[in-house]
Amino acid sequence: MPSGLVALLDDVAVIARAAAASVDDVAAGIAKAGSKAAGVVIDDAAVTPSYVTDFTPDRELPVIWAIAKGSLFNKLVILLPVALLLSQFLPWAITPLLMLGGAYLSFEGAEKVVEKLGGAKHGETLEDQPTDVAAFEKARVSGAVRTDLILSAEIMAIALAEVADQTFIGRAVILALVGVVITIMVYGAVALIVKMDDIGLHLAKKDSASAQSTGKALLRAMPILLTVLASVGTVAMLWVGGGIILHGTEELGFGALAHFAHGAQHGVAQATGALGGVLGWLTYAVLSAIVGLVLGGVIAFAVHLVAKTRGKAPH
Repeated sequence: MPSGLVALLDDVAVIARAAAASVDDVAAGIAKAGSKAAGVVIDDAAVTPSYVTDFTPDRELPVIWAIAKGSLFNKLVILLPVALLLSQFLPWAITPLLMLGGAYLSFEGAEKVVEKLGGAKHGETLEDQPTDVAAFEKARVSGAVRTDLILSAEIMAIALAEVADQTFIGRAVILALVGVVITIMVYGAVALIVKMDDIGLHLAKKDSASAQSTGKALLRAMPILLTVLASVGTVAMLWVGGGIILHGTEELGFGALAHFAHGAQHGVAQATGALGGVLGWLTYAVLSAIVGLVLGGVIAFAVHLVAKTRGKAPH
């Protein structure tokens, strides 16, 4: 075999091995980044149904699809290039920007708590019988996409931290794939949750006794599930928002609150044996939610005060 051809085949083999290694690195990076972001993904899935449940059944999936498209736009068009450029040129700016997002989530969560306690409603609902339902739907989707932007920023930041050792192109590919996979998972789960009553109604009409009992069980469970998710979604805004603030203050050198929360987490974990991991995490989540509620309450008070002095209702 001519030596030139042998050299060419050797080069092809080297390239093939490098490509295979790169694929393995990307797959490992996606798994690592996705697992670290799992907590925020669960929060995202808990928050989103509250933006959909006011709609009639025929509008639920279109609204979810509209939010999902907005989420993909957030991750791939806004956050991906911003995250890559900041990590490359201004890594110090990532933490303050995330803290701004955490403050916004805390504000949203505090507003919802005030509403649940009998305060003024935060935003319009279908119970208010809006004159322009299309505009109401558009506003609801916009609100969901804004909240998703903050949660997605946290997901992308967590993912970015886990693949910081990759090349610039490798980070870009991993973050893009993580964004797409997580969006499919979150909004697929949301669609399934929201349409559970329709699935239950369909099964309840079947001839099979087992199908009927399953359908009736789903129909009974749906109102309870939505109520629980609404509460979990509000708490998730607070603990994610507060958690971002705690982590950010620690990163910026003001770690007293974060050290206290971590100390409480480790203390509970060590004192509770086999349940230590779960109860320790729960302790940190509760303390994060308290921080989020206090901060969000202060921001909400300021926003309402400014709106009142200007004679306008806050949005």
